[in-house]
Amino acid sequence: MNRVVLVTGGARGIGLATARTFAESGARVAITYRSTPPDEAQSAGLLCLPCDITQPAEVEDAFARVEAEFGPVEVLVANAGITADTLVLRMSDEDFARVLDTNLTGTFRVAKRALQKMMRARWGRVVLVGSVVGTTGQAGQANYAASKAGLVGLARSLAREFASRHVTVNVVAPGPIATDMLAAVGHDRRQAIAAAVPLGRLGDPGEVAAAIRFLASDDAGYITGAVLPVDGGLAMGPW
Repeated sequence: MNRVVLVTGGARGIGLATARTFAESGARVAITYRSTPPDEAQSAGLLCLPCDITQPAEVEDAFARVEAEFGPVEVLVANAGITADTLVLRMSDEDFARVLDTNLTGTFRVAKRALQKMMRARWGRVVLVGSVVGTTGQAGQANYAASKAGLVGLARSLAREFASRHVTVNVVAPGPIATDMLAAVGHDRRQAIAAAVPLGRLGDPGEVAAAIRFLASDDAGYITGAVLPVDGGLAMGPW
């Protein structure tokens, strides 16, 4: 894939696995991070850019760097996100707003910036990384679930706006994935989470990356406005 790819939140977990998958396929790949870029990102030949997606100036700077080094972003994977978990009656307005500002408004911000150039080029792929909890909800994650549910409405609105320009916009909705975030959960709780998945295990970041890579490919050119679960069957309905 000889494309320019930007993965936000690409320093670890799903983001890093996705960036490496694209790089291995021949793409020119940049990632954003908020703290320290991982050594493996540097060794994989990724362009590592500091960027807080809640800050418009930092988003603009990151895109300008990618365009100077590689050219306009052709594939955007909006993966950056945060959590601030607690039960609703203990959740502050600040914690609710902070998660929405990063996960939803920040994603809107980077998508809008990427779509400007995709529209002119009459080709583009946008993949938003949602979550199974955007459909199912989750106790203690009202803010996170709301932000991920909002990504579906955002993606489908963008899909309708830009379809005539051959730009597709889709959502990948991972279930429980074996990342650092889940590693912080106690062993017994991880076992219970895995047992609730019909396939009986946690997912691997590479499995989510493969789904994202497909949606960004020419083979997925007739798919837009879709939500692709990568959750081991966790969110499937009764029929």
